[in-house]
Amino acid sequence: MIVYIIVAAACLVAGCAAGFVLFRYVVTGKYKQIIEEADKEAQVIKEKKLLEVKEKFLNKKAELEKEVQQRNQQIQQHENRLKQRELSLNQRQDELNRKKNDLETDRKRIENQQQGLARREEELKNLEAQEREKLEAISGLSADEARERLVESLKDEAKTNAASYINEIMDEAKMTANKEAKRIVIQSIQRVATETAIENSVTVFHIDNDEVKGRIIGREGRNIRALEAATGVEIVVDDTPEAIVISAFDPVRREICRLALHQLVADGRIHPARIEEVVNKVTKQVEEEIAETGKRTAIDLGIHGLHPELVRIVGKMKYRSSYGQNLLQHARETANLCAVMASELGLNPKKAKRAGLLHDIGKVPDEEPELPHAIYGAKLAEKYKEKPDICNAIGAHHDEMEMTTLLAPIVQVCDAISGARPGARREIVEAYIKRLNDLENIAMSYPGVTKTYAIQAGRELRVIVGADKIDDKQTESLSTEIAKKIQDEMTYPGQVKITVIRETRAVSYAK
Repeated sequence: MIVYIIVAAACLVAGCAAGFVLFRYVVTGKYKQIIEEADKEAQVIKEKKLLEVKEKFLNKKAELEKEVQQRNQQIQQHENRLKQRELSLNQRQDELNRKKNDLETDRKRIENQQQGLARREEELKNLEAQEREKLEAISGLSADEARERLVESLKDEAKTNAASYINEIMDEAKMTANKEAKRIVIQSIQRVATETAIENSVTVFHIDNDEVKGRIIGREGRNIRALEAATGVEIVVDDTPEAIVISAFDPVRREICRLALHQLVADGRIHPARIEEVVNKVTKQVEEEIAETGKRTAIDLGIHGLHPELVRIVGKMKYRSSYGQNLLQHARETANLCAVMASELGLNPKKAKRAGLLHDIGKVPDEEPELPHAIYGAKLAEKYKEKPDICNAIGAHHDEMEMTTLLAPIVQVCDAISGARPGARREIVEAYIKRLNDLENIAMSYPGVTKTYAIQAGRELRVIVGADKIDDKQTESLSTEIAKKIQDEMTYPGQVKITVIRETRAVSYAK
């Protein structure tokens, strides 16, 4: 049994040893196989990486070679340009050297010529001195005396020729100027022809029946008194059928009264409180219409940039008249005449039209000024930022200030054309002629006065006095005395300018 156990144990030990040896053999074989496979894979990867590195190296090398080639080309181009520039500079240097040599040659030649000229000039001076000595010996006059005589004779001849030439030019210029001026004035009048508007100082308000008159008068006349007080007019209710007369010197007031009456009669409610309410409402409407009329007038004439207050004054002209001529119509006509005449004379027609429209703004003041309307209008234009030439044209259109621009005489002439046309202004011919005669007779009554002329429709009186009878100081006092006497003894519209002229004339005849 023990032997059996020993044998079994020996067998077990032998089996374990054999199994271990077998296991070690098997494991060692697999390990070698794995190592060999790993070596192969590593070799493949190594070769692959080497190929990739070699390929990248070749690419980089090609890129570097290409870049080096491009840089070499650029360097070669720069070198070529530098060579060309150097060649050009060399050529310029050669050209400059050549020009320098030419200049040096020319300078030497000019110096030689100057020296020759100096020698010739010296010789001419000597010859001239010799000739002068011979001439002085022959004529018995020195050179200075002969020169003075020659200069004096040339002066006299030149003066005679110049005077003759100037007289011819002046005569021709006067003939041409008169002809051209007449053509321009006639053409301006023909191209601008407007209807004349004659206005009265009364307005007739028509009613449907005479019963309305009683309602307008009111109990004990309270309605008509309230209306007259609110509008500042005089209302005449007489036996004239279906008519009420509104009398006032101010056309704006008459228009406000007429519109107020129209609304009151149409509404039927006529009492003092209602009258004041309607008059206030109508006054605002008339003011709005005045502003709208001014805007429309400026737009029609193509005038832009007027101050709003000037626009209002222009609109207010619609309700003013001068000698029966509507002031707005007169201003529009004057503006158009100024534009035509300025165009004919080569001046700015827009400025002329602007000055023509604004020339009478001094006639529609909000308060009565002490200045003449032309001066007051110029101050208004200056106040509202009009240009100096426009202001001067406004202020000088009745010769009440000095004309400093060409616009001023144009406005003056066109104002006279518009106001002097037959039918433009209402005035009895007999009274007009009598007023002019009275003006001339008053001036003729003073000693030393030889002639008198009433011009510009009686707005100016020119007095000619004898130079041997009155001196310069007396002329100033004479104009003042005549003005005072006219102011005291006569009634006339606007103002009258008195100009005293004292002149001395020398007349001789060439036979």
